[in-house]
Amino acid sequence: MTPATNLPETGIFAGRIWRPGIGPVLVVLREGAVFDVTSPAVPTMRDLLELDDPVGWLAAMPGERVCDLADLEGETDDPDALRLISPADLQAIKASGVTFAESMVERVIEERAAGNPDLAAEIRARIGARVGDNLRGIVPGSDRAAEVKRALQEEGLWSQYLEVGIGPDAEVFTKCQPMASVGWGARVGLHPISRWNNPEPEIVLAVDSRGRIKGATLGNDVNLRDVEGRSALLLGKAKDNNASAAIGPFIRLFDAGYGLEDVRQAELTLRVEGADGFVLDGRSSMRRISRDPADLVSQTLGRHHQYPDGMMLYLGTLFAPTQDRDAPGQGFTHHPGDLVTISEPGLGALVNRVALSTDCPEWRFGTAALMRNLAARGLLATA
Repeated sequence: MTPATNLPETGIFAGRIWRPGIGPVLVVLREGAVFDVTSPAVPTMRDLLELDDPVGWLAAMPGERVCDLADLEGETDDPDALRLISPADLQAIKASGVTFAESMVERVIEERAAGNPDLAAEIRARIGARVGDNLRGIVPGSDRAAEVKRALQEEGLWSQYLEVGIGPDAEVFTKCQPMASVGWGARVGLHPISRWNNPEPEIVLAVDSRGRIKGATLGNDVNLRDVEGRSALLLGKAKDNNASAAIGPFIRLFDAGYGLEDVRQAELTLRVEGADGFVLDGRSSMRRISRDPADLVSQTLGRHHQYPDGMMLYLGTLFAPTQDRDAPGQGFTHHPGDLVTISEPGLGALVNRVALSTDCPEWRFGTAALMRNLAARGLLATA
């Protein structure tokens, strides 16, 4: 695999790489080269995002040139290889669900099919268009949403997914533990029990402990449709598995040239290329999101719930694949070996190959390992 990050020529991009014999370091991209800016004052991405002006701090930090961006490894089994890793470190990894009306209908279909892909086509034909027409352009939590809820309940079509899709409260769940996300070029994992699954191309916000949105990147919220379809109480099993959360390639920090309004206008593309010759192309337009990104942040972090190390927040996706792959009416599901590319002009490309979670490298380098590593390098300040 020779993936490309496809980053734009302008913008401030901060991330993390693994340096052989050293470990994880904080980096900034400058004219196609990667500079190590790790310091005792800012040893982690968490600390960079906590600064009032991370862009100004990076501009004043000369750093150490490590390599060209093109020199970083893609997929590798060498745990000490020079490579890009997830830009998140100590942050909580949270995700918003059912934030687009079209994908919300697919969640209802999963629920009615009880995780059986053979039933999906018939259910989609029966209720998909009907429910979708009712929900087009609706504002979650509005009086109109309450009216639609009453109407759908009377028709027996109400669902827990519609509740979080158009009700006042957003669905926000823990996608994985801090330090467990994987980065550009790494393999992404599917639990071996799943037979109906898909990628979810999303924008991920980088948020500090005070709820300030400091930047954005791309994410793949790998989803097991059959597991969640059996029961919403299996959401943890459907969403949080080894290597099931990809983030990257870099965080684009907000500055005068890029901000939250650019996120609101973002157009994501998805491409899945299978070893069997199968190709799937999809899109997700942030212009069609039902909940504003700032509202999702405030529903997640505030006086009601604190995240002292900040958080990375997946914003959800419009994409819900219905293209048949293996048999008519069964829609799409991954095969091991699929190459997934999620792209957005302002954020670059996140590229990962699909494998079973049991075949992906085990997650061993957690928070305790990071703290010991930083302490050994003299990077933990006492105040």
